[in-house]
Amino acid sequence: MIAPLTRDARGYESQFSTNHLGHFQLTARLFPALRQANGARVVCVSSAGHRLSDIHFEDPNYYHRPHEKWPAYGQSKTANVLFALALDTLGKNVGVRAFSLHPGAIFTPLLRFMAHEDYGVVGALNEQGEIKTTAEAGFKTPEQGAATAVWCATSPQLEGRGGVYCEDCDITTLKIEKDALHGVMPWAVDAESAHKLWKLSEQLTGVTFNPDES
Repeated sequence: MIAPLTRDARGYESQFSTNHLGHFQLTARLFPALRQANGARVVCVSSAGHRLSDIHFEDPNYYHRPHEKWPAYGQSKTANVLFALALDTLGKNVGVRAFSLHPGAIFTPLLRFMAHEDYGVVGALNEQGEIKTTAEAGFKTPEQGAATAVWCATSPQLEGRGGVYCEDCDITTLKIEKDALHGVMPWAVDAESAHKLWKLSEQLTGVTFNPDES
């Protein structure tokens, strides 16, 4: 999360590579087993941070544009939502459904790259400039943050559903305003973008998988 510009061995920007391409490759390897499970669910942990950026298909790895840590994080989290949408479209006929979610704001080691001023961006500094407690910031505990992922993986309320974005143990609504606290941005649930990202991910990783093959 909001890591400085670093690249993996392939030269890809670290947040996009770690948060999306790694998930894409792992799911491809697991897909035969998921298919044989006759009712598997893939749960992609995104973030409300997806509202910070759409996918920059012309330069997702920051080769030609200045790297900005927050938009780079947002792009990777948008990719999580689009990946779940595309995966569900491809997998639903073979019993594999996919979901994405915002777990909530949580103090964890994920924040290790945050500078002090970055806590102000997420509303976690008080008037004295001190970092708030979990309760003061209105953040969730790690256990509370895990709840929506567990709900997506197990809830009977989601039987026959898929490709949806969830938060607070429920399917969320479409986010209309960029600064809204809840919901999902339209760019993250665009079927054309989901397909385009899938093709880009295949190209960047050299990994493809056919949902009809066991």
